[in-house]
Amino acid sequence: MHPCPCPYRRPCRRRPATCSARPSGSRTPSPALLGVVIVVDLLIVAASFTMRSFLSGVVTGTGDFDEDEARRADYAMAGSSVLYVVALLAAGTLFVIWFHRVRQNAEVFAPGTQRRTPGWAIGAWFIPIAQLWIPRGIAADVLRASGTDPHGGGSAGRGLLNAWWGAWVWAVLFDRYASRTYDKAQDADAIHHAAGLVMTGAVFDMVAAVLAVLFVRRLTAMQHAKAVAGRVVP
Repeated sequence: MHPCPCPYRRPCRRRPATCSARPSGSRTPSPALLGVVIVVDLLIVAASFTMRSFLSGVVTGTGDFDEDEARRADYAMAGSSVLYVVALLAAGTLFVIWFHRVRQNAEVFAPGTQRRTPGWAIGAWFIPIAQLWIPRGIAADVLRASGTDPHGGGSAGRGLLNAWWGAWVWAVLFDRYASRTYDKAQDADAIHHAAGLVMTGAVFDMVAAVLAVLFVRRLTAMQHAKAVAGRVVP
């Protein structure tokens, strides 16, 4: 008897039709860290609202410019941006690790159904422009392999995948536009407008993060249920 190539936490051995161990990555802190990203997005919304509130009087001419208040508002914007980068790097790292593990599990659940090798589950996220569609294709293949009928036409969770991916791509593109607009803003009116864009982008990012959490939980539950049920082709 030789160990089977299952990326599982505990050793398993080849059986005629099943391998019932739990898939690796079935328990991951990715949802928790994505929750941290949502919290930081809320801080960005609060900082942007504060900046807009401060500048509203300046733009309309009904208030005076207070340098101390302006400095506090600017620090809040900069600080929330730094926190967001840190939270995103931490959450993104663990998400990619989870994504690679579920891709490995998919090879065990339904060999031959994956169009890209497991390495693409990591590398695809670092390819400019291509990162906007290649990981989605990998996720669709993994989702299909994790379902009850890997060779069927459809798969459960496809709607959630499409919703998450669409929200994420839109949030990324809008955030880049909002950030560049804010960085280029010079006068009070331009900064007031740009802060509104940043606040809107944070809301879009929260929606994408919530959908990402739901997708992670859905796919993890599907793989866990399939492994427990023993529906794995050796």
